[in-house]
Amino acid sequence: MTTMPIHYRLIKKEKHTGARLGEITTPHGTFETPMFMPVGTLATVKTQSPEELKAMGAGIILSNTYHLWLRPGEDLVDKAGGLHKFMNWDQGILTDSGGFQVFSLSENRDLSEEGVHFRNHLNGSKMFLSPEKAMDIQNKLGSDIMMSLDECPPYYESYDYVKHSVARTSRWAERGLKAHARKGDQGLFGIIQGAGFEDLRRQSAKDLVSLDFPGYSIGGLSVGESKEEMNQVLEYTTPLIPENKPRYLMGVGAADSLIDGVIRGVDMFDCVLPTRIARNGTCMTSTGRLVVKNAKYAEDFRPLDEHCDCYTCRNYSRAYIRHLIKCDETFGIRLTSTHNLYFLLNLMCQVRQAIRDDNLLEFRQAFFESYGFNKIGAKNF
Repeated sequence: MTTMPIHYRLIKKEKHTGARLGEITTPHGTFETPMFMPVGTLATVKTQSPEELKAMGAGIILSNTYHLWLRPGEDLVDKAGGLHKFMNWDQGILTDSGGFQVFSLSENRDLSEEGVHFRNHLNGSKMFLSPEKAMDIQNKLGSDIMMSLDECPPYYESYDYVKHSVARTSRWAERGLKAHARKGDQGLFGIIQGAGFEDLRRQSAKDLVSLDFPGYSIGGLSVGESKEEMNQVLEYTTPLIPENKPRYLMGVGAADSLIDGVIRGVDMFDCVLPTRIARNGTCMTSTGRLVVKNAKYAEDFRPLDEHCDCYTCRNYSRAYIRHLIKCDETFGIRLTSTHNLYFLLNLMCQVRQAIRDDNLLEFRQAFFESYGFNKIGAKNF
């Protein structure tokens, strides 16, 4: 039996869907779920201060092990007193294992049972990542929740390849658990893989649940498959995770996918989407996507979203933000990023209330109609 400092409390289940309202306690505070986690790749959520993120209701953020390993290095972060002190963030931090970045960013990878040899994407130098190394880096970063090293195979990879990959990920998870040096103050999650194969997802979940992690991630989704395929995988995967453990869907941040994920029992989400699209002037609003740099907003003095009370919408017009974005002014990106992050954090707040009120399906229908998901040819995220 493994004891770790991450505790999940189920507060309520929505009576029509089984969606979960819960609470996760970490060494750096407690937050309600379902929760969207802003991504702070390099120990910062792009353009945002910790104080601004707290004011928006972000109870936990994510940082990237791979990127922090390269710059500034885990030893420097450790010397600074850990990631929380280094970046002046006193609430929860989750770090990924670095595996996804190795597989997606690096070239000339050599994958073996031992780990992954690769060249880093910055200068081409040779590097090696193993389950033990992923633990060592994250132990030095000092995050509250860490991820096991896994292989994330393409969704449409062959059955035989995914079968062998799942078995390796399970063995790596066990090795990582043994190498975890700070079990008293850092929780480690296992990552369920298996692409779109139900029997392999079941095997992966069985392997990892037997190791008694304090939480479980669902990986290998939002990697090119359709939303229908993702929802189908969630429908048979989330019930395999013990009810007293948090369920984390990795790399998902589209508004419709957040709501659909919650309906299928997911508690935590993360994605770079809100800040990434903000940098080209694309904004999430209650009526769908708004590309503020488009010419039609040049003399539009309304806020980005007339139903939003974020800092940006309370103080600035579409015309002004368009001007900033067109002139490559950093403040424009700050304003669009603030709005998009607030939009998703506020959406999850509304979802939590809908679970309390047992009307999540009605909320979903109203949101989808307003957002334009039911319109033929409508663009969404």
